[in-house]
Amino acid sequence: MQMRIFVGVLVSMLGGLGGAGAVERMEGLTHPGFHEQPEWFKNSFLDIREDVAEAQAAGKRVMLYFYQDGCPYCGKLLQVNFTQKAIVDKTRANFDVIAINMWGDREVVDMAGREVKEKDFARALRVMFTPTIVFLDEQGEVALRVNGYYHPQKFLMALEYVASRLEDRLSFRDYWRQNKPPPTHGRLHEDPLFLEPPFDLERRGSGKPLLVLFEQADCPACDELHGDIMQRPLTRNLLARFDVVQLDMWADTPLTLPDGRKTTARDWARSLDITYAPSFVFIEDGREVFRMEAYLKAFHIQSGLDYVASGGYRREPSFQRFIEARADALREQGVKIELMK
Repeated sequence: MQMRIFVGVLVSMLGGLGGAGAVERMEGLTHPGFHEQPEWFKNSFLDIREDVAEAQAAGKRVMLYFYQDGCPYCGKLLQVNFTQKAIVDKTRANFDVIAINMWGDREVVDMAGREVKEKDFARALRVMFTPTIVFLDEQGEVALRVNGYYHPQKFLMALEYVASRLEDRLSFRDYWRQNKPPPTHGRLHEDPLFLEPPFDLERRGSGKPLLVLFEQADCPACDELHGDIMQRPLTRNLLARFDVVQLDMWADTPLTLPDGRKTTARDWARSLDITYAPSFVFIEDGREVFRMEAYLKAFHIQSGLDYVASGGYRREPSFQRFIEARADALREQGVKIELMK
């Protein structure tokens, strides 16, 4: 079963009250507490059919914001992105924002008219991380989803893409490619753990799961990943349990896929709909089993590596539950859990 960090993270935990109803706390994880949601978020009755119709009548679209209590990346979204005038103005003019608690028990009526709880609605949409943003079109179909935290510049680009109703003409990946600032340097970070080209991913022979890191030049999140997170001893130990391939998501690097097909890094990234750098794609037995594609700190990156390396994804389909159990186990060993360091 393919799991795509519906997230990052991305992953993690926040809260919010304004208009979001009752909140369930995740036990065992240190968190910064509640984060107030903007007062202009829609106070919805959670009949998604009505919300889509009302948004359409107003010339807007629906933005579903999935969160959880204690989520630092949700807090970052609210306190950084949604305090910037350009983002607030673009959002309020073009979207009705509805907050959904990933673990909540409020009743939601989905587009098929089924009454389900928030947590079941989130599960049906394969929400694996928080924050997850799901943009709906006028038929209630997904126009774009943002899995995890995006920095303000890229988040604004996502808003502009959906508000301009480009999804039927242009992928967000290509829209981002066309509009992102030009790179100021032209090379990726090197690491002795990475496999060397030529890349034949069908005949590695090590028996380890495969981790494909899609990156790009001039990538602050990639710089942070390589400059700090990947140098930590625990990260190094976890990475050693994988065959790691680093690819420039925009390059014509030739490679053979696990199923034997010949392609390039650029074309593979496009077929996988890679829209964030760095993205972690985990492959075992020739198929994708998990993905992380948002801004993440060390604890969540290490948790994702452990989730696949330990085979945890086979036993626990909820990445969030795996994180909770992992945090408890580490705490019992005397390890202090710091989500944003």
